[in-house]
Amino acid sequence: MELLQEIFSLYAQRWDWFEELLLSHIALALSAIAMSGALGLLLGVLISETPRLAPPVMGLCNVLYTVPAISLLGILIPFTGIGDKTAVIALTIYGVMPMVRNTYVGLTSLDPDILEAARGMGSTRAQMLLRVKLPMAAGVILAGLRNTVVMTISVAGIASFVGAGGLGVAIYRGITIYNPAMTAAGSVLIALLAFLCDLALGALERHFKKRGSP
Repeated sequence: MELLQEIFSLYAQRWDWFEELLLSHIALALSAIAMSGALGLLLGVLISETPRLAPPVMGLCNVLYTVPAISLLGILIPFTGIGDKTAVIALTIYGVMPMVRNTYVGLTSLDPDILEAARGMGSTRAQMLLRVKLPMAAGVILAGLRNTVVMTISVAGIASFVGAGGLGVAIYRGITIYNPAMTAAGSVLIALLAFLCDLALGALERHFKKRGSP
């Protein structure tokens, strides 16, 4: 109870600082989400249309996904330096895997009868992809994006260890000066941001899954 009081007291006293960190965190996460979302979607489409590429691409994504985030940040520092750039690259690498996997699964598990009907109507390969496959797989792809968003927002909390901004700054500062309330205050805002984004994307996912149901 005392910790909660200290957290709310910190918010009241230093909200301008927390607001600045929150906006920085959102900007950092959005940059990574945009890049990992686009790259993951493109790779997922590529391996669904070219099945022989699926094993190596999925294997590489799995390997990268197993590297601890703090280790990946450390590996990138000699090449990209410290700051937001390194954090965005690391977060993008982590965010690619859920997008690739869900895009691939969504596009390769569609009802074959519907696809055959579309081919019978004279649809080209591009038309099949853009007008039939992607709309039908939208719910599954959004589930991958949902995972990417929540994971990126959460992992961005350690970006401060390489000199990047965001709410991780509050967490890191709280640890270094042994201030549990400051550490918890930064963590609570990250968790709340991830929760709200998950709720919004969950509703969108359910909407598209209903639309994609035959």
